[in-house]
Amino acid sequence: MSKLNLTEDPYLLSKGLVICRGIHPPHTFGIFSGENPLEFSFSLVLLEISTIIAISRFIRYLLKPLRQPRIISELLGGIIIGPSVLSRSKGFRNFIFPDTADYALKNIGLIGFMYFLFLSGVKTDLTQIKNVGKKQWYIAIFGVSIPMLCSLFIGLALQKSMEKELAKASSMLGVTSELAITAFPVIYPIIRELNLLSSEIGRMSLSTALISDIIGIQFVVIFEAAKQGEHKSMAALWFLIYSFLIGASIFGGVRQIMIWIIKATPEGKSVEQIYVVFILLGVLLTGFLCDLGGIAVANGPLWLGLAIPDGPPLGATLVEKTETIVMDILMPFSFAYVGMFTDISSIYTHWPHLQPIFFMALTAYLVKMVTVLFTSYFFNMPFRDCLALSLVLSLRGEVELLIFIHWMDLKMITRPYFTMLVLMTIGVTSIVTPLISMVYDPTRPYMINTRRNIQHTSLNTELNIIACIHDEENVPGIINILFEVSNSTAPRTSMVHALHLMELVGRAAPIFIDHQESVNIDQNPIHNALKHFGGENITINSYTSYSPKRSMYQDICKLALEKKASIIILPFYKGTQVLTRQGVQLVNSNVLNHAPCSVGIYVDQGASPTSNNYNVGRRSSINKFALLFMGGSDAREALSYADRIAANPDVSLTAIRFLSHNGEGDNEMEKKLDDGLVTWFWVKNEGNEKVVYREVVVKNGEDTIAALHTLQNEEFFDLWILGRNQGINPVLLQGLTHWSAQNELGVIGDFLVSMNSGTTTSILVMQQQILRGQEPTSLGFLKKIATCR
Repeated sequence: MSKLNLTEDPYLLSKGLVICRGIHPPHTFGIFSGENPLEFSFSLVLLEISTIIAISRFIRYLLKPLRQPRIISELLGGIIIGPSVLSRSKGFRNFIFPDTADYALKNIGLIGFMYFLFLSGVKTDLTQIKNVGKKQWYIAIFGVSIPMLCSLFIGLALQKSMEKELAKASSMLGVTSELAITAFPVIYPIIRELNLLSSEIGRMSLSTALISDIIGIQFVVIFEAAKQGEHKSMAALWFLIYSFLIGASIFGGVRQIMIWIIKATPEGKSVEQIYVVFILLGVLLTGFLCDLGGIAVANGPLWLGLAIPDGPPLGATLVEKTETIVMDILMPFSFAYVGMFTDISSIYTHWPHLQPIFFMALTAYLVKMVTVLFTSYFFNMPFRDCLALSLVLSLRGEVELLIFIHWMDLKMITRPYFTMLVLMTIGVTSIVTPLISMVYDPTRPYMINTRRNIQHTSLNTELNIIACIHDEENVPGIINILFEVSNSTAPRTSMVHALHLMELVGRAAPIFIDHQESVNIDQNPIHNALKHFGGENITINSYTSYSPKRSMYQDICKLALEKKASIIILPFYKGTQVLTRQGVQLVNSNVLNHAPCSVGIYVDQGASPTSNNYNVGRRSSINKFALLFMGGSDAREALSYADRIAANPDVSLTAIRFLSHNGEGDNEMEKKLDDGLVTWFWVKNEGNEKVVYREVVVKNGEDTIAALHTLQNEEFFDLWILGRNQGINPVLLQGLTHWSAQNELGVIGDFLVSMNSGTTTSILVMQQQILRGQEPTSLGFLKKIATCR
């Protein structure tokens, strides 16, 4: 027998009505006992969460070719299970989402929003606000104030046709301010999905949105206080005092505790688990305290997140341990909660009452886009970039949804209003996101037609090199290869820009540090090693970049473009950690595809680094290098680099040119260019006893491999230098192309790595700068869609 629960709703009791519902234990004995598992709360929650996640994932898969962000698929998934689609069927509603499930769905959904804003706060660094330029300040201020005023003007004009609660001054303030503000937690995940975090527009959008958020928080507090004052004038004052106390406690007291936790954590170690647990419990506590004082429940978690220093060790640990469960488990409940309150059919019968808010929102969105466009154009930004920035700052998402829910709690709006605002949010974001991809290509600045490579750089001209470093293991090899090319008798110098690449963890905005402008690098062994390396012919400048692996290439290419580099040297990862190897391969592949200059992939197979061998390049013994010339632009670049190294008195160079039998497969133009450069090289080094030139004739790839084995058996080489793949005669690689596993090294480079495995022979694979045309961005976008399909 099931027990009965008396639902004592005051309104129903006043009407003499009582609702009786059966209450079952949370767990069932199973279908074999004749029980329906869906009548038990725990089984029902498991089915609900599985259904929500499955539908959202399926929608996301369908929308991926259309470049739609994750939030759109999540929202559509929520709407599909709601009364607009599936739950219109009473059978489905009673089966999966009965009335008794609303309580769990709503509360878990709100908890998801709380933790989402908490993580957004953790990733945000408020101290960066002091580094924001006046351009971002003007764009943010005008981008909020002008749309807000225009929306307010429309609202006042239509005030008489509004419902009583919306027509109030406090409600008008809340609506117009929300419609005009861009939320940092909304645009960050979408920019990350579009791989724009390290781009110029991505960085500017994040900093502008941060200012907009600071403005928005002030309006939210004023709005909440005005609402409190409608019922009791002193309530507004007490609300402001309580809000100040909560904020002061978090930013004054809790932040100091967080700083103490960071200091108590040994360098390189993770934060103690007990601290993480208490901080995550603090999210719920701050939400309770805010709700206790009438503050919007999500404000406390957001403020708590902002009080936590971003990045390692604390911010990174919190994000790493909680982001997956929040985004993939809790947030689907949040979107399902939104979807259950979204009923499209309710709009039709209430459209006359909805028109004022519709026109206010439409005005705010359009005016904001135009204002940002012209304000940024006033600061001499390219029109295409201005348009992209205006589109990014028009994005709507999770913060707006949470505010709409809060308005419903305050009885400002009803379900039809809520539905219309949710649909407008979906409409704006779903339209704007693909337009961003069409308008803005972050790789476009790197598509240059000016030659920046080794071959076309005069020997007497300063050589600019970008040397990339992932960790300390890369340092000795990078120093060695730089030392060989710079330690020559030629009257030239090399300017090396050493870029330490760090993955962005626990932060939202990428960080780029120029250590020539910073003195706080003494504790960094990588920069210490680079600082002491150099000499008469070489100068080292050090930088550090914190960015996601997907967009790390943008910092590399941007630095190469600014410094007019002729070559980027990238380390090749040969370790066993799969995730690290895939991350480095992704960076290398992106640089190879987009670099504005030549690229060298360096495979360092020397001894493991120790604290005393960072200057391993400074030795007097003769180094034996081998150049493999197989034709094409990459091979010519490798030969030009080897020629510079040949000027080093401590280097002996053996240049081996591979030719096809009877010239089979030769490209006449490439062959002429190859012959000219090889002849120049040989004439120049004819009197140099340490330079040897040989030719090998092969019929296919098998002969090429056999020749490489013979070379290895005849003599040990410290370094192999070769071109990657551009212009190589296909006959030389016949039968080998399917064998390559590392595309970044090319077929022969990959073979050399395996052939020299277990030895100390290093390998340098060169790719000459690719002169790319400025193709229309829209065409590139269509190609991306075709690729996704």
